[in-house]
Amino acid sequence: MTDDSSRPETATDGGLPDGRFEEIDWQEIDSTEYTRSVKSKVWAVVLGLWAVGLTANLFVRYVMAGELFHEIGGISIPGVAALDPTWIEAVPGIAVEGGWIEFPLIGVVALHDWLWSITLVGMAYYIVIPLYEKPRMRQYYWREFRKNKAAVISGMFLIVIFLVGIVGSRVTDQPTEQAGLDNIPPVGVSIDSFVVGPSGRDEINCDGGTCTGTWEYPFGTTTSGEDILLGVIHGMEISMMVGLTATALSVVIAAAVALSAVYYGGWVDEILFRWVDIQLTFPAFFLYLLLVYSIGGSLFILIMIFGFIEWGGGARLMRSEALQRREEPYITASKAAGASPLWVIRRHLLPNISNTVITYVSLSIPAIILAEAGLSFLGLGDPTTTSWGQLISDGQSELSRAWWISTLPGFFLFFTVLAFNFVGDALRDAIDPRHAGAE
Repeated sequence: MTDDSSRPETATDGGLPDGRFEEIDWQEIDSTEYTRSVKSKVWAVVLGLWAVGLTANLFVRYVMAGELFHEIGGISIPGVAALDPTWIEAVPGIAVEGGWIEFPLIGVVALHDWLWSITLVGMAYYIVIPLYEKPRMRQYYWREFRKNKAAVISGMFLIVIFLVGIVGSRVTDQPTEQAGLDNIPPVGVSIDSFVVGPSGRDEINCDGGTCTGTWEYPFGTTTSGEDILLGVIHGMEISMMVGLTATALSVVIAAAVALSAVYYGGWVDEILFRWVDIQLTFPAFFLYLLLVYSIGGSLFILIMIFGFIEWGGGARLMRSEALQRREEPYITASKAAGASPLWVIRRHLLPNISNTVITYVSLSIPAIILAEAGLSFLGLGDPTTTSWGQLISDGQSELSRAWWISTLPGFFLFFTVLAFNFVGDALRDAIDPRHAGAE
């Protein structure tokens, strides 16, 4: 006969063991009853595959090939130089091209493309899908957002920039130098014929000592004969890539540091924000310069520098807002009920500082876009890509004769930055429930 005295008695309402509230291990009960959704499982698989692909690309490029260590002061790791990166070609469908892994169907993926891809997928998972699954929330946000007409127009402009940049940069070639086709004016613009290169005068209408632009080059060409329209299209994706990816990285770090410091307080808060104080005194620009002159400029380095260095200001903003929310009754009730720190941070603190996060994002994205354009203007950007800053730099010496070279890319840069500011203000007002009913 078995002894049933050790078995926990069950309650009549749900099968939970009888006992006092504080004696029940609620986290154990939650962990046994909670199961991940299909969406979460797919997201975990995507993150795993992305991490494996990026790690393999970094390992083959910089460790096995030894390029990173040989380029910085000739330093090498014993045994690393002897490794042959071509062994990875043993994997079916995988090859090594110029030190990079070439994947089937998609080809070679640059390091900044890895960051850009996970940013797009993350935006879809955390923004697009939740809005699709909750139509009432979507309708409420849209109703509040459209009250700001300037933000609606700005949002439409950014959507066009985003889509044209992503699609256009993949269906068109990078602009290349074309000798003799320099300084062709935009369509409908006439200039003196001596300004246009000799080959350009043969391709466009040049009568009576003036040349008029044609639809073959709608935005004209640069001093080196590059098609400005192609440059503007490719620059759209570069600006969006740098702004969104670096900001997403910095928001994750800033929110993690700020909310952890606020929740735990004490020495955790002191250590984390003394580090923030130190970091804020070191400008990212000089660290980027050091890496440019050490291993060369690239979008990957620029994104990583701005993502990992420029989050201190955002962390301060989020901390100040979270300190006010920490003393709210619902936070105290969650702690008393035995909720874990991660649960309280994720379900209570983070959603209630959303207005501060939106404010930081709306300031960070245009600032990083301008920073990338400024570095490219100075010749410190990625030489393998075309950005608006490079185009503006190409035309700075020809403003009196070929004004369109700098003006047209500058137009898109200016209105993109302005649009992000308008959209950020409207999103903050729509998402923050404390603005509800305010006119």
